[in-house]
Amino acid sequence: MTEFLAMGGYAAYVWGAYGVMALLLATECWHLRHRHRALRARLRRLARLPGLEEGT
Repeated sequence: MTEFLAMGGYAAYVWGAYGVMALLLATECWHLRHRHRALRARLRRLARLPGLEEGT
């Protein structure tokens, strides 16, 4: 098991790459969630504007 985790001497590169990728994926998920919430809030505000009711 230790040999597998050492990755033949490339462990720092391999595990570092996994760490950076996990960080980027987490950041992307956070950013998408933030944008989604902001868009929903904007749509709610727009829906309250006068003259935008359905059928007009």
